[in-house]
Amino acid sequence: MNLGERQVVETQIGRPLRAASTVVSICHLGLPVVVRVPPILDDGTPFPTLYWLTCPLAVARVARVEAGGGVKRMERKAEQDPSFGRRLGEAHTSYQEERATLLPEMADPVPTGGVGGTRVGVKCLHAHYAHTRAGGDNPVGDLVQQWVEPLDCVVPCVIDGEKNPEWVGTP
Repeated sequence: MNLGERQVVETQIGRPLRAASTVVSICHLGLPVVVRVPPILDDGTPFPTLYWLTCPLAVARVARVEAGGGVKRMERKAEQDPSFGRRLGEAHTSYQEERATLLPEMADPVPTGGVGGTRVGVKCLHAHYAHTRAGGDNPVGDLVQQWVEPLDCVVPCVIDGEKNPEWVGTP
């Protein structure tokens, strides 16, 4: 990630990054939507969330889905639909395996769990959606993507490392 990308991401999330990250998904305006975070942060803390959602519009829309009971709906779907539940389990496993390939040798302690640090079920729709946007096969993220996209901003949310006062996220 170059300095300009880092500035944009830090402005989007409203705080400094805790580790060097890589932009893995961008919006139609060329701004980051998802970054890949290393499994061990700069201070040595294990970090289970491999893919972090940075786009303020996507964050707000996913939060609205969560506030409307989205996590419980996805949990029920995983329990009632065997195919969906199997795919969710596979998403957790592949996420954990991918993160493990990025661990430095002899790391201790290490992050555990699948998407959002959980082994089963659904913990955070933001993490599932970020996984899908990063190219992961994730049935929860696929559904969330249908509910929050298109990310149809008319102007960029960040310009020259600063929040764009002209940006207004669409509902």
